[in-house]
Amino acid sequence: MAGLASRFLLVVGGALALAAPAAAQSNSVPNLQSGPGGWTHPFGGAFPPVQGSALPVRQDPGHAFVNPVQSFRFGDLSNPNLKQWAKEVMKKDNDEIDAGKIQFTPNSSCVPSGVPLFMVLPGPFYLLQTPAKVVILEEQTQKARHIYLNVPHSENVKPSWFGESVGHYEGDTLVVDTIGLNTRTMVDTFRTPHTEKLHVVERWHLIDGGNMLEVNITVDDPDTFHTPWRTYQRYQRSQRLLAEFICAENNQIVFDYHIPVADKPDF
Repeated sequence: MAGLASRFLLVVGGALALAAPAAAQSNSVPNLQSGPGGWTHPFGGAFPPVQGSALPVRQDPGHAFVNPVQSFRFGDLSNPNLKQWAKEVMKKDNDEIDAGKIQFTPNSSCVPSGVPLFMVLPGPFYLLQTPAKVVILEEQTQKARHIYLNVPHSENVKPSWFGESVGHYEGDTLVVDTIGLNTRTMVDTFRTPHTEKLHVVERWHLIDGGNMLEVNITVDDPDTFHTPWRTYQRYQRSQRLLAEFICAENNQIVFDYHIPVADKPDF
């Protein structure tokens, strides 16, 4: 494992070294790369509200949340922006957890988080910038998002875990437009469902004199939410490199977390 980790970090380091000069070629392209330590933030677990916008789903006031070990997250079904079918799906989920079942999340099940849930993960993660695309590498199972620059969306996008992301720069901001997210992903840590119409726009830019990275997020799914809603996340520079995070090897000891398991050898 140590050898694998060393090779992974060597690749990341090499990509950083190659990407930095490309980003520096134009004064209009901000350097959003964090350096060797990546970007991270305290795991709050919920998207914060934005004044003037519909509210994101929050913790149900009837279920106190202490921490992920002692309690579970229950979505507040009184949120007026949720359509009825989504409330019914979430109520069934909440009722099963109340009855003693385990709460399943992408992290516990070792599957990709999807977007926008990806942005609420604590990290650390790297943004690797090249003229053709931006790649975001996240520590947990070394997940990667690919953002293709200055190109339109495909005519027929096949739904996938991270969807199809295209982007461009507007001054000091990287604007990312994501569609084509499969319905196995969740919107947030409260397991809010969505349809294949989910459309997420992110605006990544530096704040606090370049010491922090902020992403402003707009979430729209006309079949799940009555109106689009806005939120944000802020990250600080981490002091440590990415580490190996192997999920699927060790989560089946106590509970069945629905981890994908091969039913026969590859060869």
